[in-house]
Amino acid sequence: MENKEFGKQLEKRTKKFAIEIIKISTLLPQTTEAKVIKNQITKSGTSVGANYREANRSRSKADFRNKIKICESEASETLYWLEIIEEMKWLKSENMDIIKKESSEILAIYTSIGKNLKF
Repeated sequence: MENKEFGKQLEKRTKKFAIEIIKISTLLPQTTEAKVIKNQITKSGTSVGANYREANRSRSKADFRNKIKICESEASETLYWLEIIEEMKWLKSENMDIIKKESSEILAIYTSIGKNLKF
């Protein structure tokens, strides 16, 4: 798969991921603590794809690299919040497995892209 096609596929994948994160956030309890986490995970989970879309339209190689690093950071933060939700037992573990796996894979992709940038 060439870079342009890969980029389009990853944009679609991260948009789907953002939607799944929003859906999960709506299932969280209405406690003060859960509302904080809901806000955090919604922001980081939707930021991954938004920043990747910006990266694909970057003005320079340095701008692209910076945005990829932001994607990596936001993906890592999202995985962190998913782990917190699971450990707090706010959602069933079996419901969390798929989204945690996807979050880990997305994080691995951005980590790989960041390490393989040669410019």
